[in-house]
Amino acid sequence: MKKALVIGGSNGIGLAIAHALAHYDKVVIIDKTQSDSPLPDNAEVEVFDLCSADYSLFDKHLDADLVMVTAGIGRLALFEDIPEEMLSTYFQVNTLPAMRIAKRFYGKLQAKEPFRFGVMVSISGYMSSPFYSIYAATKAALRVFIESVNVELEEGGSANRILNVSPGSIKGTKFDGGHTNDLQATAGLAREIVAHLEAGDDLFIPRYEEVFHEVLERYHADFRAEGRHSYAYKLASGRIKK
Repeated sequence: MKKALVIGGSNGIGLAIAHALAHYDKVVIIDKTQSDSPLPDNAEVEVFDLCSADYSLFDKHLDADLVMVTAGIGRLALFEDIPEEMLSTYFQVNTLPAMRIAKRFYGKLQAKEPFRFGVMVSISGYMSSPFYSIYAATKAALRVFIESVNVELEEGGSANRILNVSPGSIKGTKFDGGHTNDLQATAGLAREIVAHLEAGDDLFIPRYEEVFHEVLERYHADFRAEGRHSYAYKLASGRIKK
């Protein structure tokens, strides 16, 4: 029986990925809340707070063939407007869960048998991102963690890799103040993510050639200028909530 786990799959791109796993026998969505959107027929939800100290819940799911971590929080805001108590919360939700879950499944990542493990990171983890300073920091930490562990897996003789999925803004989700899950808007990206997972890839940056290749080149050429460009772009986007 093919089994998949989607952590944070009650909403957004996680829910779309759960739907894209229709060819699996069972999909277990692990999230803090139940979904208010339709679930695929092969899916069930287990309610779990990723800020919990006890991750033993995952031990009963070590038979999974695929694990995708999509949970995350973030909103466009200046650093001065983020409460101090939220700084640790960002890391507790965006960064540490992926590391802790990877630790639980590390034996499967090291094994000779194929095992698929992916994490939603963000293109903001590759560059300075004003209005997303803490969010970007949590994602940069994840990016370097994944890159480092993948080298360790390779040098240890395993063909398995952790997939880093680093998109820009995703339309059709509740992230950053969105109000609805538009599965039609997110279905295509979800299918691409599942395809890269099942291929055993280690990196997928959606719209890389169309958009982010140039953005990253500008950033590496002059990170200060690109930071100013990003600041102005976000102000002009209309997404900044006063």
